[in-house]
Amino acid sequence: MENREMLLEALKEIEKWEQDQKDLWFWEKLGRIPFALLDRITPNIVHEWLGKILDELGGYIQTGGQYLISDKEIITQLAKEAQLRPDYLALDKVPALPLHTMDKVAEELKESRKQFATMQGATTGFGGVFTLAIDIPALLGLSLKVLQEMALSYGYNPKDKHERIFIVKCLQFASSDFVGKQAIIKELAAAETAQVGESISKLEGWREVIFTYRDNYGWKKLFQLVPVVGIIFGAYINRSTIDEVAEAGQMLYRKRRVLEKLARMDSDDGLAKYNL
Repeated sequence: MENREMLLEALKEIEKWEQDQKDLWFWEKLGRIPFALLDRITPNIVHEWLGKILDELGGYIQTGGQYLISDKEIITQLAKEAQLRPDYLALDKVPALPLHTMDKVAEELKESRKQFATMQGATTGFGGVFTLAIDIPALLGLSLKVLQEMALSYGYNPKDKHERIFIVKCLQFASSDFVGKQAIIKELAAAETAQVGESISKLEGWREVIFTYRDNYGWKKLFQLVPVVGIIFGAYINRSTIDEVAEAGQMLYRKRRVLEKLARMDSDDGLAKYNL
């Protein structure tokens, strides 16, 4: 059974993780520059195709787009871990599950998606500049999907517009420097008590978020410009990117769930004292 001490210990771990988030290292910052060259050598038709993909990704905030996933698979995994019948568990009942159950499923999903990203990066790294143009939106799509899975693992519905905004903020967090990460943490904390409309007004333009995310691949991504050699670098970069995105989503959603469980305990304690 969960108790207050266990939840407070989990919260302490999360806050330590938040403080440990480091600034982008020098070569990563320097690596944003070559994307100007990449834009110049990429054919216009690829730019147009990429623009359409990014427009669809931007629509994710408003409609969810093609990246909304079914919750059945995640619910089944949660039920199995909690030793419950899958038909008994629904998304609105997930918050009542023990935190360690949510953590276990989230960790398994993270490892699975890292393996998929490794294969995807190796495949798109084979063809050089043209497949790199394909890899960028593909990796963005995979990032959005894994963040939705993190949301479901902790009992949040990614079909809700507020959660889609939170997911894009998680995406932005994963590609920000230390100052940016700390600002996003404060913003997300404040957004918990704000209305959805207020959260939307605070959200930076999605296009800026998407292009910042793209540029933060850094100079390592440019090795994919070399056919065949890009297989190794593509596999490594995609794997590390999804690892960072999934970890950010897992920890930020975990923090929300811990705080809500603690608030519920405080509420129950208050009611118990009142009834006495």
